[in-house]
Amino acid sequence: RVTGVCKVQEVFVRPFNEYLSLWYAFGGGTKLIVDLGVVRPSLTVLLPSSEEQDQGNVALVCLANRGFPGGWKLGWRLGAGGALQGSQSLEVLEKDGHYSWSSSLTLPTDQWRKSGSVTCEASLKDQTPITHTLEPHHCSQ
Repeated sequence: RVTGVCKVQEVFVRPFNEYLSLWYAFGGGTKLIVDLGVVRPSLTVLLPSSEEQDQGNVALVCLANRGFPGGWKLGWRLGAGGALQGSQSLEVLEKDGHYSWSSSLTLPTDQWRKSGSVTCEASLKDQTPITHTLEPHHCSQ
């Protein structure tokens, strides 16, 4: 872990000898990670359309935006019940160094309507989870 990073104007590198490349001397490269601390992502849950609800199944999508570091996990809970497994996308590293990703969950429409609530939860190691809850009776039916 690097704690004090300074700008360097010039770097002079001299080969050990003509037969030894710098890759063998220093490895495949050095990765510098700038620690932004923990940045909690914002969560958005996309509602199923009324047309989708009429077809028998609903797909819920949870978007997590601008979190740091990577490695946040998204999960789902139905009502007061246990956790459900949705499918999680790969995280995307944005140009500003933050991560974004998503999770989707497909449910039968009647289970969605009777659940009372559906919660998307983002968790990371020792951090307090972030949640976003939808109540189906507040959504278009």
